[in-house]
Amino acid sequence: MTKRAKRPDGASSIYLGSDGYWHGRVTVGIRDDGKPDRRHVMSKIGEGEVIKKVRALEKQRDEGKVRKPGRSWTVEAWLLHWVEEIAKPSVRENTYAGYEVAVRVHLVPGVGAHRLDKLEPEHLERFYGRMLANGSKPATAHQTHRTIRTALNHAMRRGHVTGNVATLAVPPRIEEEEVEPYDIEEVQRLLIEAAKLRNSARWSIALALGLRQGEALGLRWADLDTASGVLRVRKNRLRPKYLHGCGGDCGTKPGYCKKRVRKNEDTANTKSRAGRRVIGVPDELGRLLELHRREQARERAIAGEDWRESGFVFTSPVGAPLVPSTDYDTWKRLLADAKVRDGRLHDARHTAATVLLILGVPERVVMQIMGWSSTAMAARYQHVTGGILADVAQRVGGLIWEVAKDLDESGPEGAEGSR
Repeated sequence: MTKRAKRPDGASSIYLGSDGYWHGRVTVGIRDDGKPDRRHVMSKIGEGEVIKKVRALEKQRDEGKVRKPGRSWTVEAWLLHWVEEIAKPSVRENTYAGYEVAVRVHLVPGVGAHRLDKLEPEHLERFYGRMLANGSKPATAHQTHRTIRTALNHAMRRGHVTGNVATLAVPPRIEEEEVEPYDIEEVQRLLIEAAKLRNSARWSIALALGLRQGEALGLRWADLDTASGVLRVRKNRLRPKYLHGCGGDCGTKPGYCKKRVRKNEDTANTKSRAGRRVIGVPDELGRLLELHRREQARERAIAGEDWRESGFVFTSPVGAPLVPSTDYDTWKRLLADAKVRDGRLHDARHTAATVLLILGVPERVVMQIMGWSSTAMAARYQHVTGGILADVAQRVGGLIWEVAKDLDESGPEGAEGSR
């Protein structure tokens, strides 16, 4: 009987076991203890099925895509680990807050029970469909999709999965947000009513320069040089977040605790490089800001020892930075008082961008003022500016005809005299 040659160390093996199953074993690497990392596959169907599984493992090994040894993660366990231990220390606070909501509110209840390495694109697509059926907006489902895609990228780089199924899953389509600027008459009514409010320059900045809410509320006097007509956007106002100061004994949410403790800073750097920008301030707006500076100095004198010197341009009557939710409520009240259609605070920003484009300001300059990083943003305004430009052309045309009529009635001599 011929003795079978010994297989080389580390070679894959396929055999029929005494249990009636075909087995395959593949060496895919070395474990932490220095021993070979041998993976096992099996099938009762036949040798051919095991051969397929062995070849698949060998391919994963050769491509460096074999998942790490040990017990497989569930989607829930990985997402909770990722959001707290990987994302939280490395991303901006607002970014983490968005991830955390997507993970705990949507992903964990929706797909958390699956094994991480068994998650499929179809699982995610059915999950997005359920989100929409339960009342979530497409934008929310899309943000949730981006969150798990990011989390799975980290899992793949660490060898917990061999691929990112979220890159294959198709998220719901998002309808492009309609740009709804206010017209000139509405802007005038808003500014007239804003002049009756504290921090009235806040709304002039929104409608003239298009600063985002966080950018406007994050402005400090050190960022403004009215003599040179320059404003620097560097910081973004954060929504306050609190911890219990009572140890949780009050039974309320941290924000309502009488001993609450602020856990985040007032501001953070703007999110992108495009957001950090220098803007020229029109003379009229510069004068409004100087008037606002004098008014703030008067409030400082009235507050006396109660004044909190924060350096912010827009503050409460005692100097504290404005809370974004309070600012939003003021905007809604301003719209009602000015008898202007209801709209988002972001519509003030849309208005500023539209006016700049109508005035013929070069697109690259508009991008600088608005803090856009892509020309695609300007393209969204073309249908709006086109319609408004037609209206402006009609008005200008009417004015020309009125002048022509006057000239005609005055006769040739009048026409000659008017030149």
